[in-house]
Order: sequence, then C-alpha cells, then structure tokens
Amino acid sequence: QVQLVESGGGLVQAGGSLRLSCAASGRTSSTYAMGWFRRAPGKEREFVAAITWSSSSTRYADSVKERFTISRDNAKNILYLQMSSLKPEDTAVYYCAADRAVIVPTTLPRYWGQGTQVTVSS
Repeated sequence: QVQLVESGGGLVQAGGSLRLSCAASGRTSSTYAMGWFRRAPGKEREFVAAITWSSSSTRYADSVKERFTISRDNAKNILYLQMSSLKPEDTAVYYCAADRAVIVPTTLPRYWGQGTQVTVSS
C-alpha cells in the first residue's frame, strides 16, 4: 500500500512559478514509478509528467514540455513538479500517482493522492 499527499498548490499569476510536492509513504514507495496528472474544470483527467523509480527516465505531455520539470528524492520519498511560465490553461487540480509499472500517458496508476488546486490568473 502506498499513500500519497500533495502540497504546494495555490494561486499564481500567468508567467509565474510553483513547485508541487508529493509525500509518499509505504514500505516500498521509493521503488514505484510516479507521475503527475491534472483535471481542469469540465475536462477529463490528463497526463502531465512521469518519472521512473531511479529517475533514469522522464516523460512529459507536449503541453508542458520545456515549462515543467518532474523530479524525485527517494531518500525523502518526495516527488516534485516544478512549474514555470504558467498559463491560465494550466489551471487544474493536480494529482500525484504511483504504480509499480512505468507510467505513460495511457496508464491508470494504482495509487492516487487527493489532489492540490493550482489556479493561474491572467
């Protein structure tokens, strides 16, 4: 069992930056692939970024490439999402997720956090 708790969301102006964190707990959580997904109002949940357990590989949605960076600290069991050059269309609830398998855009990870709201004003 893996528990995930996100933090770091908030209100930011367009062009600004935020860093999301996801604290993971569970005996083997550091060996899980992890990722971020988001759900904007009235839209389906979508993939944002993912990282392998060893940080050897990362993957991003086209809409966030060059603006967002995913990273993890396995010693602290924390996943990060550094977001810069934020746009109003990045407004969404952001969810942390974990799975034993590599996370790709079509993955439905087994474990999910409760989500953290990010609002970008124009």
